[in-house]
Amino acid sequence: MRGGVPKGRRLFFATKYKIQVTCLILIGMMGAGKTTVGRELARRLNLRFADCDHELIARTGVSVPTIFELEGEAGFRQRESRLLAELLAEPDIVIATGGGIVLDPDNRALLSERGTVVYLNVPTYVLWERTRRDRNRPLLQVENPRERIEDLYRQRDPLYRAVADIIVDGERGSCTAMANRIEKALAEYTNRKTSCAL
Repeated sequence: MRGGVPKGRRLFFATKYKIQVTCLILIGMMGAGKTTVGRELARRLNLRFADCDHELIARTGVSVPTIFELEGEAGFRQRESRLLAELLAEPDIVIATGGGIVLDPDNRALLSERGTVVYLNVPTYVLWERTRRDRNRPLLQVENPRERIEDLYRQRDPLYRAVADIIVDGERGSCTAMANRIEKALAEYTNRKTSCAL
């Protein structure tokens, strides 16, 4: 994928940009806005949208905290990895991944191989503001959740950067503003890849 634009890619017109992508994957910390921005990008690009956590809930019939409670984090990660492989096999899709998807080396390899990966890099203080009242975040049900966010960010940020084709920094901006930045970055990225392939 990184050697150029593969054969069979469809060309989509998103606002003023020409973007070549059939599988767009959003990675980043919990609270980064992957689901909200992913839905907007899918609408603009006329692609299907899938959120890994929501797909797991739909398939199992229980919440993410319940999966953690019954199977532990290891069981959740196994389900998450299987689902990721299935979603990455689908064409014409935008995928919002869970924050811990990059912890498994096999997942990182799949992400790099199967799609264009965008890292939504959001400061920890914004992540805390967005998640502090959310009781559906099992990893934050600890004595000091703000410190936990900072620890997780330090652990995961290098992994996100290692697998990302594009890194988009964001703070408190709107979903529309973030989607606009991603569209511009995608257009520049695909243009570079096309030029390198010529």
